[in-house]
Amino acid sequence: MLRPLLFTQRISLLLIIFIFFNLTLSAQEINQSPLCLTAQEDHKRMQEQLGITQLRPGKNGNPSAENPANYDENKANPFPDLPKVLVTEKGKKVDKPKIWWDVKRPQIAEDFAREVYGRVPENVPEVTWEVEFSEREFLGWTPVTAKKLVGRVDNSMYPEVEVNISMTVVTPANAKGPVPLLMMFGRAAVPAPMQPNRDDYAAINHALKNMLAKDPAIKEILDKYPAYNPLVRPKNYNDYGFFELSESDRARALELINAGWGYAMIDPSSIQADNGDGLTCEGIIALVNKGQPRKPEDWGTLRAWAWGAARGLDYLETDPDVDAKKVGIEGVSRYGKAALVTLAFEDRFATGLIGSSGKGGATLHRRSFGESVENLTGGGEYHWMAGNYLKYSANAGIYGKMDASDLPVDSHELIAMCAPRPVFISYGIPEEGDSN
Repeated sequence: MLRPLLFTQRISLLLIIFIFFNLTLSAQEINQSPLCLTAQEDHKRMQEQLGITQLRPGKNGNPSAENPANYDENKANPFPDLPKVLVTEKGKKVDKPKIWWDVKRPQIAEDFAREVYGRVPENVPEVTWEVEFSEREFLGWTPVTAKKLVGRVDNSMYPEVEVNISMTVVTPANAKGPVPLLMMFGRAAVPAPMQPNRDDYAAINHALKNMLAKDPAIKEILDKYPAYNPLVRPKNYNDYGFFELSESDRARALELINAGWGYAMIDPSSIQADNGDGLTCEGIIALVNKGQPRKPEDWGTLRAWAWGAARGLDYLETDPDVDAKKVGIEGVSRYGKAALVTLAFEDRFATGLIGSSGKGGATLHRRSFGESVENLTGGGEYHWMAGNYLKYSANAGIYGKMDASDLPVDSHELIAMCAPRPVFISYGIPEEGDSN
């Protein structure tokens, strides 16, 4: 029979338990802090995960540089053999819609998720939308309803990172029913916020001056300038209580509103920062990964922005002013890439307008004209893509030398994933600096 523990033994045991508990707690507290790696550190760690010892540099836009970008159409297609869209991995011809939807399209989506854009994690938290304010505004002389929204991402799994998606929804105020809507990536500001009239400005300035005058030093200054008002009405503001938009802004917004459409502006930076520094420190990727580096198949920023746009569509499906079956997605340049990825992976969007999306968007990865795969993998823009994408610019490592021809998919298949929905694709002019 064991003897009862002596008093000193009990004290020692309790002390050991106490120390162990505090060490465990300290380790947990350390793990709660995001790593906040720099882009260079994160990029290096991804190379190490993939066993890549050397990457090829990106093409240089300067024709006199050592590694200039190609703009000769005769040299633009070094890898002319493209993956076949209508043939399955087992060599079966896709000649029936069921084979496309059940077999081929899922194969394409899987390859893009694994090797190009990354997978959306299964444990992505819920988003709760809140209307911060709604007001009647004017675009020119056209009345609109403008709503400012925030989508709060549940961060109970990792409170160290907060993600609040910023979105604005603008619809014609005199619409007879729900309207079609175009979602665009960009700054989510209401177009023409209502401002105080002249009398209200005077009342606010009077109150401000009385408040500021309580400080003797400030009162002395105000007494020197009795006609001074702290608040000044904007120059592009008229007596009817609304802003007069510039010609370019009016054209962009009014073209949609006067056609009976609404539009939404969703801020990509509120979903995930557009840099490698944010991957372990801020945004939805850092939140889900709890501040730790990505694995090679994890999602990149383009896929994160597409996820955020889909969450914006979740809200639009609840908005009585919007016909959620007729919502399109639009973007230009990097946002053109994100818009195309959104349309391909989220079939609730009805159409897409893709502008100058370049490599990683509508341009073939195998095509060598302006941008190249190496331009995306070299460092500055690697965060857009899955880590696995780095393999396709490797010169040396466990995979050996790989290039765009080793990709199992290409961009014509990303566009095919959008079918049968209409998608409009435009591109820039190389002579004017757009290599897309």
